[in-house]
Amino acid sequence: MNDTSPPPGRLDYILWQLADSAFPTGGFAHSNGLEAAWQHGEVRGRDELLSFVEASLVQLGHGTLPLMLAAFDDPANWTAVDAFAEAFLTNHVANRASRLQGRAFLSAMERIFKPKVGQAPPPAISFCHYAPAFGAWMPRFNLPRTSAIRLFFFNHLRSTLAAAVRLNIVGPMESQAMQYKLSSQVEQLGMECQTLGLDQVNQTAPLLDLWQGAQDRLYSRLFQS
Repeated sequence: MNDTSPPPGRLDYILWQLADSAFPTGGFAHSNGLEAAWQHGEVRGRDELLSFVEASLVQLGHGTLPLMLAAFDDPANWTAVDAFAEAFLTNHVANRASRLQGRAFLSAMERIFKPKVGQAPPPAISFCHYAPAFGAWMPRFNLPRTSAIRLFFFNHLRSTLAAAVRLNIVGPMESQAMQYKLSSQVEQLGMECQTLGLDQVNQTAPLLDLWQGAQDRLYSRLFQS
């Protein structure tokens, strides 16, 4: 693909491709702290999982979405947002996961969509965190801001619930039912948080941050974070 500014009819296909679990962004290597919470008995079943996912989504809206939107609104300034993300993500596991996903995402976008010179974000000369990389790329498709927000939330929700299935906390049917149930809540959260700026980025779920930081100390694990 040489044209990264598709006509409206083609945009749906690109959105579906980006939302597909087969798209190689590296998200399925991470559980967003769920594995550590599960191994320590904090998440034992459906009810605890639902609470964990809800808290994780709120944290995404307040702590990560502003990073994505800052790069989306000003793609030329994405490296400055990237540096801000590096300073904000003090949890070493979350920081590492963000950088790994960002580099995987950027590599996939460049190899799959083959942008023309000057269309893609510059190479990862420093950190390449996922949220700024994602935000800087989406305007290349003329993607509406609200669609970028929904895709960003959807990918996080899908990967967290996929981790729950792989950990055998819930089954695939229950996971899909939970994803459907949470969709209206995610939509409301995205619209509420879309006006947050970098000066309002904050950590809303300290316990989730602790669980993610404990990932490296697990005796055995399926995920990197």
